[in-house]
Amino acid sequence: MKPRWNQLNPTASQMISVNLTLITFVVVMACWLVFVLSFLLRKKPPVTSDQKRDSGSIPGVLLQALSLLIVFSIWRPLNTSLVSFSRAAAVILEIVALVSAIASVLLVIAAVKTLGKEWSITARVVTGHKLAMKGPYNFVRHPIYTGMLGMLVATGIAISYWPALLVAIAVFFGGTLIRIRSEDRLLRETFGSEFEAYSRRVPALLPGLY
Repeated sequence: MKPRWNQLNPTASQMISVNLTLITFVVVMACWLVFVLSFLLRKKPPVTSDQKRDSGSIPGVLLQALSLLIVFSIWRPLNTSLVSFSRAAAVILEIVALVSAIASVLLVIAAVKTLGKEWSITARVVTGHKLAMKGPYNFVRHPIYTGMLGMLVATGIAISYWPALLVAIAVFFGGTLIRIRSEDRLLRETFGSEFEAYSRRVPALLPGLY
């Protein structure tokens, strides 16, 4: 009969947990580096003029930035886990963080590549703008925000405390809702029935939820 997790030698089980925690930290930070570089090193498209721009998305940008600041500014000791009541739960969360970080950065890379010249920090429509519906945009309308959410959750699990993570997620959703409404409004004005059909078929942020 195999021993249960809580029946393992305490020293050995603690070492496994600590090692996984440190691995998770390194992987999540590496994914953040790739996340940032995917924007900085993307192939720069020819300069295009704005056809429409909505400054109403700026508060959403600031709230999303605030959510990241919350988890990055409230650190716990690196040799500890997000939860302390169960090592099994701690390991599961570390695995969730690893999978979430890797999947999120791959999603963002694919989304940035698909958008090309049409990517922008604030909501805008450029001259010759085409409605993105391929690649990750076939599953969610705003995959970059989905990737940011995944990175936020992974970061909170890796370095922060659960109250800070919950607050950060709430702030992130508030900011993301503002940005989604702003961008969807521009796309609806630009593409009309094409966007309406697309928005009915594809969720905004999370498949099956929203």
